Amino acid sequence: MVARKEDGDPRVNREITSREILLIDENGVKMGIIPTAEGIRMAEERQLDLVEVAPQAAPPVCRILDYGKYRYQLQKKEKDARKKQKVQTLKEMKMRPKIDEHDYDFKVRAIKSFLEDGHRVKVSVFFRGREMSFLSKGEEVLARVIADCEGLGKSEGRPRMEGRYMRIMMTPLPPGQGKIATKPEKNDAGKIAEKKNAGKKVDEKKKEEAAPAPETTAE
Repeated sequence: MVARKEDGDPRVNREITSREILLIDENGVKMGIIPTAEGIRMAEERQLDLVEVAPQAAPPVCRILDYGKYRYQLQKKEKDARKKQKVQTLKEMKMRPKIDEHDYDFKVRAIKSFLEDGHRVKVSVFFRGREMSFLSKGEEVLARVIADCEGLGKSEGRPRMEGRYMRIMMTPLPPGQGKIATKPEKNDAGKIAEKKNAGKKVDEKKKEEAAPAPETTAE
């Protein structure tokens, strides 16, 4: 009945050294303080195990249960807890000062994905040969990355040169500090059209008010 044990696992059945225990049965009912041998006998009668769940208590608290199932549930909880704890790692994305649009979009999507997963991202622009004379191109690329990742992460500082690389460090924003979507403002063309429609309605209303009333004839 007892599954294979590892270091740190609770004592089970005859591994329990205390002479007395506080017993809780398989239904969660507290049975009181009884001799350990009696608890083992009760567990064996039910084809279950006596498991020491609180060894520091006086006397230790033991439960009657299926140890294999109990251990599986504990391991599952630990695994789920580890999944929820996102480990932050440093990612890196390299670009060129004359990066094409398709490549840029692909790499920015990857940067956004890293930030969403809670990772810091080092974004680097590499300059070859005479490209070192056009550092402003690299600054433009990095400024665009920062703008496109707004709401997911922010740059830790201004771009800095490291050899032939211009770099920034993007840090994910804490939960709840992401960008809130706002209603887009109308562009100039939309505003002009809206004004024209409003003016047209005013002119039509004035014409209606200025029009003579229909004549009436007496019978």
